[in-house]
Amino acid sequence: MHPTIKRRPDSQTGNRTNKNQYNKKTNMVNLNLTSQIVLNKVPQEFYQPKTAVDRTELTRMEKIPTDIFSTIEEGARHIADSIEKDIKAKSAAGKFYVIALGTGTSLTPVFNELVRRHKKEGLSFKNVVVFNGYEYFPLTAKNTNSSLKQLKERFLNKVDIEQQNIFSPDGTIAQEAVQEYCRLYEQRIQTFGGLDAALFGIGRNGNIAVNEPGSSLASMTRIILIDALSREEMTNSFANGEQVPPCSITMGMSTILKARKLYVTAWGEEKAGIVKAAVESNISDTCPASFMQTHEDADMVIDLGAASELTRIKHPWLVTSCKWDDKLVRSALVWLCGVTHKPILKLTNKDYNNNGLSELLALYGSAYNANIKIFNDLQHTITGWPGGKPNADDTYRPERAKPFPKRVLVFSPHPDDDVISMGGTIQRLVNQKHDVHVAYETSGNIAVNDEEVTRFMHFVNGFNQIFNHSKDKVIVDMYQKIKETFKNKKPGDFDTRDVLTLKGLIRRGEARTACTFNNIPLDHVHFLDLPFYESGKIEKLPMTEKDVEIVRHLIQEIKPHQIYVAGDLADPHGTHRKCTNAVLAAIDLEKKAGAKWLKDCRIWMYRGAWAEWPIENIEMCVPMSPEELRAKRNAILKHSSQMESAPFLGNDERLFWQRAEDRNRGTAQLYDDLGLASYEAMEAFVEYKPL
Repeated sequence: MHPTIKRRPDSQTGNRTNKNQYNKKTNMVNLNLTSQIVLNKVPQEFYQPKTAVDRTELTRMEKIPTDIFSTIEEGARHIADSIEKDIKAKSAAGKFYVIALGTGTSLTPVFNELVRRHKKEGLSFKNVVVFNGYEYFPLTAKNTNSSLKQLKERFLNKVDIEQQNIFSPDGTIAQEAVQEYCRLYEQRIQTFGGLDAALFGIGRNGNIAVNEPGSSLASMTRIILIDALSREEMTNSFANGEQVPPCSITMGMSTILKARKLYVTAWGEEKAGIVKAAVESNISDTCPASFMQTHEDADMVIDLGAASELTRIKHPWLVTSCKWDDKLVRSALVWLCGVTHKPILKLTNKDYNNNGLSELLALYGSAYNANIKIFNDLQHTITGWPGGKPNADDTYRPERAKPFPKRVLVFSPHPDDDVISMGGTIQRLVNQKHDVHVAYETSGNIAVNDEEVTRFMHFVNGFNQIFNHSKDKVIVDMYQKIKETFKNKKPGDFDTRDVLTLKGLIRRGEARTACTFNNIPLDHVHFLDLPFYESGKIEKLPMTEKDVEIVRHLIQEIKPHQIYVAGDLADPHGTHRKCTNAVLAAIDLEKKAGAKWLKDCRIWMYRGAWAEWPIENIEMCVPMSPEELRAKRNAILKHSSQMESAPFLGNDERLFWQRAEDRNRGTAQLYDDLGLASYEAMEAFVEYKPL
């Protein structure tokens, strides 16, 4: 069994039209091909049941009405349809439509769809009253990063809503006045007859509108301390996490739950765990989103990624009969091993029967037959030859024996993701005499502290003083300019272009050093500096065809036999995902153009330091010895600016090399627990097959 990533079908029939690959009418490249990637083929009837009876059976573990869509766009349209209908109904009755809104990035697709309907279809918002769900506190009057400003930029300024109909907490008021202000905010909502609807995203800790874990079901609008995980999610709007204000004036859970209609959205695998907790677990203040279970008309709207941990998607055999394919069987047996604490080959008929898998006994005839089938499938994923083993039978190997050696192109979103994610595999490819290229897609300049720039500028200026008697005026002037820039830099200020350039140079130097350590020639190291990244802040520019053409030019030049790309698909707005979208779009254009090199090329997707591929999806797993793992660590450590002082380590206290090793050791341990060979560490890959 070799599971492969394929794209989602356009229609319910499963047919894929050409518009997914290339839009002929607009002559535009599809810049979001990762949204069509499906790790597991989920039958449509599982996430969109045809009848009420089917829905009741499939959702019996779920305590909140949950609508699952194959794409984010479909989910956004579903919410927009409902909101548009209610706006028009209220308008026809001469009434206001009162809605509470969040500002998180998960709402952007809904906002975009509503804006499109306003501009293209004439949907009017003149009868709409908006209450902002939260505002940062404290803010200065000149603060440019307010929640209200974000809401206006992303939505309100793009439609015809009356300015006097927009209400928001004021983050600039004195602290002693906050309590009374919150009371008046609640009162203002009531003057409009309460909320007709509320639309929010769910945070990774289960918060809604900054109602952090511990919030009461009865909570009203109040000031609240922002949780560390929430602060990390909010950094898109700030120079770094430290600039996020400590508190928020937030609409309480009681206020939100009084809305006559409640929509909560979540997109991507990153939200899958908290969606499951909110939808299937008991009500608890540790997950405020679970309070939705008390609402009479709540709608959790998610995509397949965010639904991936729900029982009907991940373990459908527990709620319904299944159409068993190789992937589902592998998933079921790995799950059964975890439940019984047994390796695969020790599973018995009784284990199957006692845990809802009797269908597999009927399908395979016995536990032994199923066990040996999946054991062999997993065994065949393990290889010490990621580029293929020459002069060997490759029938059951993940990679072809020929051609050998192969031209290999590793795409790294930032100048360190290559060694963090697949450093051991890169070593193997180089040592096995393949022609390895590494392409760093972005400069990574925002992820460098000012202190690093100061240190390098001191060195350059000192060099100029000692060996050139300070005669190089460019160095002298730039040194003074940078010193003055940092002296006058205020919290929240974004870097100047000169500073960003220097930070990019620092990361280039580290990347070259790491590649040299891995014996990759410097003429095989490519810095693409994709334009979408160069916003100077965490929230990036939209990706365009210009980014795609840069990538396409490189792959046309190299004509690789293997391409490695980032498979971190959890965050729909992350840099890794955008970078992979650029690569996949370039590959699609090459396929459409009939590029001959593509016929002999395989595309492998790796994951970063935080998450591994589910074992049922792994198609190639490269083991590492203790010495190889140590060499990988040393390659990661060459990126010194990304160690302890890196500004975006997140709330995970582990450094990048520690996260990578823990992940790689965890993958090896899982294989060991299943009864396969025991290794020090393993790096896993999934193949992408463009259609």
